[in-house]
Amino acid sequence: MEKPLHKPRGRRVSMGGRSVEAHGLSTHFLHDIYYYSMTSSWPVFFLAIALAFFVFNVLFAGVYMLGDQPIGNLSPNNFLGYFFFSVETLATVGYGDMHPQTVYAHSVATAEIFVGMSSIALVTGIVFARFSRPRSSIVFADHPVSHVVDGRRILLIRIANARMNIISEASAKLRLMRDEVSPVTGNFLKIIDLKLEREHHPVFMLGWTIIHVIDEDSPLFNQTPEQLKKVNAALILSVEGVDETTSQMQRARHYYPCNLIRWNHRYIDILTTNGHDTPQLQYGKFHDSEEISDTVSG
Repeated sequence: MEKPLHKPRGRRVSMGGRSVEAHGLSTHFLHDIYYYSMTSSWPVFFLAIALAFFVFNVLFAGVYMLGDQPIGNLSPNNFLGYFFFSVETLATVGYGDMHPQTVYAHSVATAEIFVGMSSIALVTGIVFARFSRPRSSIVFADHPVSHVVDGRRILLIRIANARMNIISEASAKLRLMRDEVSPVTGNFLKIIDLKLEREHHPVFMLGWTIIHVIDEDSPLFNQTPEQLKKVNAALILSVEGVDETTSQMQRARHYYPCNLIRWNHRYIDILTTNGHDTPQLQYGKFHDSEEISDTVSG
């Protein structure tokens, strides 16, 4: 009886609240080693460096052992001694006690020093790149909201700059992603740009509310939550700008499956005075909204 064939597991990716498992793509770790070095967590990164350091030293220790008494003052006089000598050589420390004493040992040590210096340069560069990589401080509200204002239905997404410094010339792009079925092209994922009332903010420092008017020109016009769910609709909000403190470009992106939209809701006002001379921003209520009637104007 033949054993059942197991379907190879593909690579699972998630976007816009949906998961997809991809098959048939050939990936090569060595081709993308820089990518993995930049995207792995710090503990995994240092563990990989430590493992590579250990493997290199084990290999070079084995190569040294192939020679005829290649190392002087070897201590202890076994594999462990060769391993420790390799550690000193690979790290370019060189305490002076153990030393190469044959042409063979000098040749191996020369190759090991070259590997050690190159490795130190590569690891130092990657650590600096990871440490200096721009990290976004932009916070997105958990839920988009939609309500009617002056006879127009609008869609709003609230964002904030958590560092509260200046992000100059910030820009925002809002897109709708949904499934489409065409008799010619078949099933595909369609992405549509949504027009915003204001796409740019010259000095994004505290908060910014992204507004899209759901009118006759909007792909959301007359769409019910059930219809949006049926086509797996999702919103993609992308924001970018220059952080004036670090002079680095900040980029942030957030996905909202359309079932997260709170219809006939508005955001709780987080700017209050409460008798203070200085207005107070209550970021504890940043994600909160309240239900309102369609007839209420904001």
